[in-house]
Amino acid sequence: MKAIYLDNAATTALRPEVINRMTEVLRENYGNASSTHAIGRSSKALLEQCRKNIAAYFNVSAAEIVFTSGGTEADNFALRSAVRDLGVTTIITSKIEHHAVLHTAEQLQKEYGIKLLFVDLDEMGFVDYNHLESLLEENDHCLVSLMHINNEIGNILNIKKVAHLCKLNSALFHTDTVQSVGHYRLDLSEIPIHFLAASAHKFHGPKGVGFCFVRKETGLKPLIFGGEQERGYRAGTESIHNIVAMDEALRIAYENIDTEKSYVAELKQYFIETVKKMIPVARFNGGCAELSHSTYTLVNVCLPVKKENAAMLQFQLDLKGIACSKGSACQSGSNQQSHVLSAILDENCLSLPSVRFSFSIYNTKEDIDYVVKVLSDLC
Repeated sequence: MKAIYLDNAATTALRPEVINRMTEVLRENYGNASSTHAIGRSSKALLEQCRKNIAAYFNVSAAEIVFTSGGTEADNFALRSAVRDLGVTTIITSKIEHHAVLHTAEQLQKEYGIKLLFVDLDEMGFVDYNHLESLLEENDHCLVSLMHINNEIGNILNIKKVAHLCKLNSALFHTDTVQSVGHYRLDLSEIPIHFLAASAHKFHGPKGVGFCFVRKETGLKPLIFGGEQERGYRAGTESIHNIVAMDEALRIAYENIDTEKSYVAELKQYFIETVKKMIPVARFNGGCAELSHSTYTLVNVCLPVKKENAAMLQFQLDLKGIACSKGSACQSGSNQQSHVLSAILDENCLSLPSVRFSFSIYNTKEDIDYVVKVLSDLC
């Protein structure tokens, strides 16, 4: 039975070119980038070239790119450092952020007594920009942390508008772009963002590596101590092969972004149309069914599954060779509902199972035909 992978919002398959480049570096550039001998200098040169390459994609300076272990560390670094070092006393976020932001903000509230405020959302999960403006006007020393693309329902935030509001009110702006980097172009010379988080494994790179954009002259201090790596921001020996692989994955992603975006967007639209045809009472959560307001990479659908199939839906799909994510009600291994869907759906919709399907260039329309047929049989 063929496995159909539709969980690309969780992680993506490595491109063959990325694997080849990574293994090449593992063989030939094994030196510690902090060593002063020739082998170490070779690794250091690779590291700094990758930093320059990645910075160029966002039109920023290389000194503003800090390599991390991924998006979670980048989010923690930005939020914790802003409170500790930059005098932030209020964090404004939303109830549908990634837990890397929400749990960090909650912990900072416990540790430092900061004010934690949540911007209003409409019934589709989109930010109420008027309420955000009010919160900024009513509070001082603010950090706004709102993700560019929601990882569960795919809603796109107008980051230019948020950045403008923050600038008008002398607030810092952090955005988690884990679901957008490698899929959308972002020119940070035109958007006054202070901190940005990204993770390689969301754009066909390796797990365990990402980066944080830190606007120059913000005054942040190290979060991890022990050495002078990453200009003193992050101590620890750099994972050269992972960083080079991330650079390679990002290069390929942006060189092919238009053709690959068109292909994946067509798959998403085909999925939506096929579901509407075969399961007309199914409901798409948030704004994911509107391509102009959501990412082209994912959908989150609430399914009218038969009662006897609802509790075991994820298991049933897995048995049929379909890899996806359960996005509501009972998450795998716990009885907790999706915090994202709980914030925007009524009790009736929450009583039904919701599933996130996320696409990549390695999927086909034949995959979607099979998946929707299985879903239809279970409904």
